[in-house]
Amino acid sequence: MGESRSTSARTIAHYEANAARFWEGTKDHDVTQNRDALLGAIDGTPPFVILDLGCGPGRDLAAFRAMGHEPVGLDGCHAFCEMARRHSGCEVLEQDMLALSLPAVRFHGIFANASLFHVPSADLPRVLRELHAALRPRGVLFSSNPRGHDEEGWHGERYGCHWDLERWRSIVTAAGFEEIAHYYRPTGKPREEQPWLATVWRRIG
Repeated sequence: MGESRSTSARTIAHYEANAARFWEGTKDHDVTQNRDALLGAIDGTPPFVILDLGCGPGRDLAAFRAMGHEPVGLDGCHAFCEMARRHSGCEVLEQDMLALSLPAVRFHGIFANASLFHVPSADLPRVLRELHAALRPRGVLFSSNPRGHDEEGWHGERYGCHWDLERWRSIVTAAGFEEIAHYYRPTGKPREEQPWLATVWRRIG
């Protein structure tokens, strides 16, 4: 765990140092497809309580709130948490994903857009079980990660795991989820031009 925490701290430090640049580079990214994939899979009648895991500066928090939902952000980067609160007006938890402290059975859905790939493989099963416990029965987990062939390591100052679909399926299934859907992004491109793997999961058990 000590090595993993130092890995996480280095990645978070990169985001701290580049927070303003990250906001400018991502604030206009259209991930409507991903938000809709999460919301469309949740049972029941909205509004939904949604955890935006790795919320960054708050783009998607603001979008969920504008749709009438009750989003809560979470990020390990202090600068991102401050920006997210300012941009969205939402509650934002400042927590490292490797040291989560989440309320049990609170969320209808968890939106992990470009965040879970930063979790080292040794810690990923535990983190997924913690997310499972934070979801309501039949709650939904959405995840979008850069796809690859199970490579793991440093990309500059950011640590990441680039899973292929079969390996990712095996890890998430083992944590108590069943797959609802998967797709590659951006849509309408040849597979070699679709670097992102999006998956939608339902909490079972």
